Amino acid sequence: MKLFPMVASAMLLATAAQGAPPDPAAGKLLAAEVCVACHGANGVSVSADIPHLAGQRAAYLVRQLEAFKAGTRKNDLMGAIAPQLSATQMADVAAYFASQTGAAVDAKSTVPAQFVASHVPPPPDLGVGFVRYLTRNFPEQNSVSYYYANAVAMAAAARAEPLPDGAQIYVENYSARRDAAGKPVIGADGSLVGDQLRSYTGMARAAGWGEQLPAMVRNDDWNYAVFKADRSVRTDINYTECLACHKPQAPKSFLFMYDKLVDAARAARH
Repeated sequence: MKLFPMVASAMLLATAAQGAPPDPAAGKLLAAEVCVACHGANGVSVSADIPHLAGQRAAYLVRQLEAFKAGTRKNDLMGAIAPQLSATQMADVAAYFASQTGAAVDAKSTVPAQFVASHVPPPPDLGVGFVRYLTRNFPEQNSVSYYYANAVAMAAAARAEPLPDGAQIYVENYSARRDAAGKPVIGADGSLVGDQLRSYTGMARAAGWGEQLPAMVRNDDWNYAVFKADRSVRTDINYTECLACHKPQAPKSFLFMYDKLVDAARAARH
């Protein structure tokens, strides 16, 4: 009989050590702010490539978030978001999604407007007012990309400073030219030679452009855009992936290969 108070006391201590129980209401707020971009506000995803979270077991969801945070499970988007979540936030959002009714396989949510909107203007004539600072080869995709920066970006990069408002970066994406034998044509600089223009991508910033985005994915005031070869903007792109992918590059103006831009900008001065 004397064991029961001891057991009860041990159980109370264990409960206290675990902290407060998960708060689905707090998890709902987080889901509506951030998770909604891909998994939908109610856990019904926006794409067949993204899993539904509605009705999933809470413990399973927490384990996946912990794995993304630790880097043992890889995903560019979740690898940027999960490290920003506390253990409490993970438990709360997992509890919220677990409380939702499971979704049909073909169910789909709409991507909220703030994650598909972009202020980036269509690419201008990149031969005027822009400097081509980098060429990247992608042999496995039979493509080559040319990177351009405007004068604002070049001036800041030459000083190794953060790129300011007004900075614009555009990328021309070409299929690689092949000779009569089907082999890639290599230019004098050792790079693949572009053939047919496939698309453009762009990133640019101006004051207030990031205000509509949640802090967990916001890239200061940078916006991103994808354009067709005719310079018309694609309207089917969820820019959450771009934002999350560039998020870890915050110390370098959210720009991959910022160092290449600095080198090119300094070389252009001489």
